[in-house]
Amino acid sequence: MKLLATGGHGQVGQALARRGPALGHAVVALDRAALDLCDPQQIAAALAAHEPAAVINAAAYTHVDRAEQERDAAFAVNAVAPGVLAEACARRGIPIVHLSTDYVFDGTLRRPYREDDPVAPLGVYGESKACGERAVVAAHGIVMRTSWVFSATGTNFVKAIVRLAIERPELRVVADQHGCPSFAGDIADAAIGLAERAAAGAPLASIYHAVGDGPTTWHGFASAIVDAVRARRPVACANVVPITTAEYPTPVRRPAYSVLDTTSIRALGIALAPWTIGLDRVITELSS
Repeated sequence: MKLLATGGHGQVGQALARRGPALGHAVVALDRAALDLCDPQQIAAALAAHEPAAVINAAAYTHVDRAEQERDAAFAVNAVAPGVLAEACARRGIPIVHLSTDYVFDGTLRRPYREDDPVAPLGVYGESKACGERAVVAAHGIVMRTSWVFSATGTNFVKAIVRLAIERPELRVVADQHGCPSFAGDIADAAIGLAERAAAGAPLASIYHAVGDGPTTWHGFASAIVDAVRARRPVACANVVPITTAEYPTPVRRPAYSVLDTTSIRALGIALAPWTIGLDRVITELSS
């Protein structure tokens, strides 16, 4: 089938462009220059021109800290645009899968968050994503939450740690924030799986969680990255030191625990692999 993906220059957008054909689908991946999601006329024109069987919205404003000063920009991309896109899809009978984030939760639970747990974002970024979710669900679209996205493209935690491990003898990384790293290729596969089922008319829930298998901390993630790099080349880093969130303050609080429960999406036969497998692929690609 034919898929239209937004956020074409992002990590998941690029993964969708690669993974779609591998799974037997034609993918049109549009970036912001090709499709302004804040413009209803452009959205209508794109849907009419490409006639997709399903849409996957991977476009997002992802600057968590900067969003506090750029509230309007964050809400335009993360809240208003998804609603406009979902409504346009609904009018044409096109299913839409919209990507969201673990940052809609406040991290106060100590068990994996389920899809029906109340959202309570800690900052503008999470608030804007939560508003986008409500707009998509109101238009009968599907929300797929994920977390800690990484790939060999774009800007992400893995690439930052690789660079720092090569340059510095010691890294200090937060060890009291828990979540699930998610390889962009696996996220793309999960989103395509939901789009396939929606296009086939399968009964689906409004929200699903799809994250890499296996919770960890930023420190645990960083340690695994450094070990993977060290196995392939010399690195300066000899020690990854665990620190507390208080020792690494940021303008916006992060959820202390944002592990997502994936029971619902696994029941559909869709499951992301352990994040360590995706990490090995990314480090191999970055090392080549």
